[in-house]
Amino acid sequence: MRLEKCYFCSSTIYPGHGTMFVRNDSKIFRFCRSKCHAAFKHKRNPRKVRWTKAFRKAAGKEMTIDSTFEFEKRRNVPVRYDRELMTTTVKAMKRISEIRAKRERVFYKNRMSGNKEREKAENIREIQKNIELIGAPSDKIKFFNKFLRYSITYRIIGR
Repeated sequence: MRLEKCYFCSSTIYPGHGTMFVRNDSKIFRFCRSKCHAAFKHKRNPRKVRWTKAFRKAAGKEMTIDSTFEFEKRRNVPVRYDRELMTTTVKAMKRISEIRAKRERVFYKNRMSGNKEREKAENIREIQKNIELIGAPSDKIKFFNKFLRYSITYRIIGR
């Protein structure tokens, strides 16, 4: 069973699904759904459309360079069936998927590493900016002091 990739969004197309557009120069474009086909006809750039894999990779949200991607390439030359080769291939496929999942988790963790501190700084800035919306003046001061004390202790303990 051959699984194709959508030309526009790079999602998987299963047999019997999607549409195929063949240009006059015999270049084949496969689309997973009409949304992708319409975007292609409107000459939209997949790297600028936010929901595509191309955008996510160009924006640094997904891994782009990794040795595990080499195994996914399409091979057009059929290989003679060999039972040992098949068993080793299936084992290797499982192992490769585990390695890729682990690398993706590490990539995501590194990408999200500074978000907690950034979010906390934004919250403090928001409170300082709109302190009059919190309540009575005495409550404001108590709340703000408590919040600052908590954030300072969090920084000391967190590091």
